[in-house]
Parts: sequence; structure tokens; C-alpha cells
Amino acid sequence: MKFPKIQSLKSIASIINSKYIGEADLPIYGTNEIHRVQKGEIVFVDHPKYYDKALQSNATVILINKEVECPEGKALLISEDPFRDFNKINSYFKKFEIYNQMISNDLEIGRDTIIQPNVFIGKEVKIGKNCIIFPNVIIHDYTEIGDNVIIQSGTVIGGDAFYYKNRGNYYDRLKSFGNVKIENNVEIGSNCCIDRGVTSSTIIGEGSKLDNLIQIGHDTIIGKKCLIASQVGIAGCCIIEDEVTIWGQAGFASSLTIGSKAVILAQSGVSKSLEGGKTYFGYPADEAKKMLKELAKLKRLTK
Repeated sequence: MKFPKIQSLKSIASIINSKYIGEADLPIYGTNEIHRVQKGEIVFVDHPKYYDKALQSNATVILINKEVECPEGKALLISEDPFRDFNKINSYFKKFEIYNQMISNDLEIGRDTIIQPNVFIGKEVKIGKNCIIFPNVIIHDYTEIGDNVIIQSGTVIGGDAFYYKNRGNYYDRLKSFGNVKIENNVEIGSNCCIDRGVTSSTIIGEGSKLDNLIQIGHDTIIGKKCLIASQVGIAGCCIIEDEVTIWGQAGFASSLTIGSKAVILAQSGVSKSLEGGKTYFGYPADEAKKMLKELAKLKRLTK
């Protein structure tokens, strides 16, 4: 998430009332998660298992719950609860708003785009030219939609991420401040849910086609010319490279990469990253030829 204007380390520390280690006037441009963080941004870490990953990441500022040695050129914000304070920083710059109208006044819309009845569109949404948005679609704040995009009825673009911390007697939600970017010539079927990024963007690449009843998790990137059939569920932070085909009811664990031109057959369970250019099947998903041979051998054994 980019701040409206550049902040200093000292000013961010004052928001969460924390100690800081580093130059007080160090410029900070925004916040981000570990897998998308860039120079000039804040990342949070609250478990020793991930300290090194955060400290060696692209982040300039690490929001952390222990004072550790700070790498050269970086800074620390020391917090007893980085998860809480990450939410606090983001909420300070982007506040939740309640709307009393269906379409925000600041919508940017291209020529020949059709928006049918009962569509809700949040603030600072951009929609390109020659698009069709069918009835009862919900498009949340900051969504960017390219040209020649079709979104069928009942689809929700930009819902919050499914991201929680177990506090023992309750789950604490990491708030979502990112958006969804839908590139040119994308088609999205009915009753799909595409969650926005926590602090960055969930992206649907140019020319990709999504069937009905598909779930795309936060910060996932779908490449160009992908084909995704009904009832597929893709967890957050996945990368689906270009021209991947995914057939019905396949499921994906989080933070995976699926290589270009891979084919995932129906009802497969993908628990690890997969190379491109191959066909996969089963649970855990593996090369289809191998899995089918194993099934054939098992069938013979039972006889």
C-alpha cells in the first residue's frame, strides 16, 4: 500500500508509539507483505522463524517484536505486536467508509462500457472501454479494470483477504488495503470471488478466461491467457504463469508457482509448485502419466 505522501521513520513510529532504530528522517513510501515488498516499504514479522527472511528482504523498514541487529541501510520499528501495529499503520492512511449510493462519484469509465442494474462500485475504481458489467456485480474500492472485460452476474471483485492470526480465544483479522487489477480482454463468469491484496494487487492477466464459481485468493497473480474452469479454488499469494489451464474443482495451497503452459486436470489438489509445460493430476498433484500408471497398478492389485 502506497502512502498518500512520503513519510519518515519518526512519523510512522509516532503513529504506533514505538521505538525505532535508524535515521529519523528515513523516507518511507508504504507497506507491503514479505512476498511483494519493495525498497522504501515496511514489512512486519512477529515470529523468530521468519526474522532472517524479513531482514534480508527488499524492505527498508522491518516492523518486528524484538530488537535485533539491523542490516546496513535498513531500519527497525520495535513493537510488542507487529500484526496489530501493521493494521494500525495501514488504517491510519486508508479508512473504511460507508456508502449511501450504488456507484461512487469518482468512477473513471471508458467509452462504450455498459454497466447493468444493481451493480455496486466503490471509490476510485477505473473501468476501461468496451466492457460489460452484468447485474448484481460488486466492485470494491481501488479496483482497476482494463478494456474489453466481461464480468458476469453475482461476481465480487475486491473482497477482503482470508488472513487471520490466532490470538488463543479469537482470530484477529489482517485488514486488506490492496486492490484487484484486471487486464484487457479478461472474461469472468458468474459468482466468482476475487479477493484484493492485503497491501498490494491481486492480478488477472490479459486474455485470461474464468468460468463460474471460482475463488482467487489475495495477492495471487494469474498470468496471460489462462483458462480456469468452474469451482477452482486458488489460495493467496500464488503465481499462475501464462497460458496455464486449470480444470474444474482443482484446489491450490497458498504461495505456489505454477509454470507457464501447465495443465491441471479436474479435482487435482496442488500442494507444491509445479513446472510448466506438463500435465498434472491427483492429490498431491503429480505428472498425469505417472499418477494414471499408479492408479492402474493399484487397480490390478485389488483384483
